[in-house]
Amino acid sequence: MVEKSHKIRIKDIAVLAGVSEGTVDRVLHDRGDVSAKSLEAVKKVLDEINYSPNLLARSLASKKQYWFVCLFPVFQQGEYWERVDKGFDLAAQDFLHYNVHIEKQYYNQYDPQSFVNESNNILQNNPDAVFISPIFRNETLDFITELTKRHIPFSFIDSMIEETEFLTYYGQNSFKSGYIAAKLLLNSLDEGSQVLVIRNRRKGSVSNQTLSRNKGFMHYIQDNKLENKLELIHVEFDNNDETSNRIALNQAFLTYSNIKAAITFNSRVYCLAMHLDALNQTKVRLIGYDLLDQNVVYLQQGIINCLIAQRPDKQAYFTVRDMCRELIFRQGIKKINYVPIDLLMKENIEDYIKFSEYI
Repeated sequence: MVEKSHKIRIKDIAVLAGVSEGTVDRVLHDRGDVSAKSLEAVKKVLDEINYSPNLLARSLASKKQYWFVCLFPVFQQGEYWERVDKGFDLAAQDFLHYNVHIEKQYYNQYDPQSFVNESNNILQNNPDAVFISPIFRNETLDFITELTKRHIPFSFIDSMIEETEFLTYYGQNSFKSGYIAAKLLLNSLDEGSQVLVIRNRRKGSVSNQTLSRNKGFMHYIQDNKLENKLELIHVEFDNNDETSNRIALNQAFLTYSNIKAAITFNSRVYCLAMHLDALNQTKVRLIGYDLLDQNVVYLQQGIINCLIAQRPDKQAYFTVRDMCRELIFRQGIKKINYVPIDLLMKENIEDYIKFSEYI
């Protein structure tokens, strides 16, 4: 065990360098192809180990205990935030031997006061660092103002508020993902087609990420001069009342006779798919976000045409890793880190899921 031998493992080097363990092994034994970028990253860590005190021994000898707090939405099994939660759990396990302890705090993503209450609790305990999913823009700004006053570093996951002094951001380029969604959804639609845009009713401000995705979506329409060729039909869903949602959707089909496509900018696209199926409107082209189990079911059935995914577990893990690099090892880190925009369809979803289980 690392705690007993005080030796850096290949896994530790891989984590610090941001590469796979196989890459580290190839560098150490000078075999196989390694990209110049990966080679440089590994050598940088090796130099740190060779010419300064052992990193692990140094962190243990200091007896400094680091307390990190994660603030993100509460979830039910199978929902998007469960993958974020698992990413933080894995990071907590991997970085425990650096005296890093991670606590998770949850808020109701449909209630800004819940976020305020949890952020106030965090401030009372003065953690060493905070990781935030900033769904509520104004409330987040108030929170990070206090963090900045106390010199507590913070990082964003899932979405970011660009004009703030965050340490790192890991997440999707929300604007670009909205632009891509529009390209996939609207391409080849006949002139005069009507498109459903589903928004989930939210108490207080609209989700920061939803706004950015919607901006990207609208920007594609403007770039391609589709404003007068397609008609957007906006429908608002209630997260707590699927009966009223089905009624609202059915009313849209009764009112508009040429609905050819639909989109929602959050992870609850399975609800829309469920209602389209019940209303026998499955020929509508449908796009949504995130690799939820329920979304995958409708994707495999062909009711959802495409899911846009973003590897939330990796976002959480790398956010913790970079905070450790900054606070413990004083290594350089990149501020904005966009994760891949994964486009998943019926034809590739099975291989994607199987491959993800191996890494």
